[in-house]
Amino acid sequence: MYVRLWRAAPAVLFAAAMMAASPAHSAELLDEIAPTGKLRVAIAISTAGGAFWSNKTDSGGYTGVPVDLGKEMAAQLGVPVEYVAYDNSGQITDAVPKKTWDVAFLPKDPVREAQMSFGPIYDVADATYIVKAGSTITNFQTLDQPGVKVAAEYNTTTMRGARAHLKNAKVIEYQTFDEIFELLKNGEIDAFALSHDQLNKMATKIPGTKVLDETFKKTVVAVAVPLNHPLALAFVTKFMTDARTNGILRKAYDNNGLKDAPIRTE
Repeated sequence: MYVRLWRAAPAVLFAAAMMAASPAHSAELLDEIAPTGKLRVAIAISTAGGAFWSNKTDSGGYTGVPVDLGKEMAAQLGVPVEYVAYDNSGQITDAVPKKTWDVAFLPKDPVREAQMSFGPIYDVADATYIVKAGSTITNFQTLDQPGVKVAAEYNTTTMRGARAHLKNAKVIEYQTFDEIFELLKNGEIDAFALSHDQLNKMATKIPGTKVLDETFKKTVVAVAVPLNHPLALAFVTKFMTDARTNGILRKAYDNNGLKDAPIRTE
């Protein structure tokens, strides 16, 4: 089974996996994946829900699928976990050169692949738009018109997808989900680009809004580490591959309000 998992991987990555699994090389792995002595896990905070976002609790802690996965990953490494919170995945990407995090769980696209290395996909989301209450927009064609304002979160794969998809409407970036929620609620924007599941939840909180049935992009979410960290990449790849079969990923979903959500990897 192990050979099958790695059959398509480059030889250097396979060798790195062997090193990461060997006790003799555990110090090298820890130096690379947890250089501060803690596993610093980047998380994005929002009330949007789903398998990517995390939440801050009243006591100052965090909940979310990435939170649970990061905690288990640190336990397997034998180091404490530290969560580094951001407003969105774009800010996590911006922080790569600052070396403020060691592992992240975030949407993957070519722009980010130039800055970090990704392991297995653990979630797939279908992106669409929600339109404001009272809007005459009913589909992508009527949405993509001059003068239409579409919100998207800063520097995200969904934002880039929306800009590629819409030729006439204007896509405007905002830093937080909550900010966009209020703009949509007040009718100050015409639409918001995000996943079907998250927008369907938003629609229940803003009467009169409508989620369009079409899909303009599939967003894949995966574990990531900074570039040129082969031992770290090998470890997180094996961790996530195992998590899909040993129940860790399913438990993380179930613990965070996603008991009815299937685990989509493609």
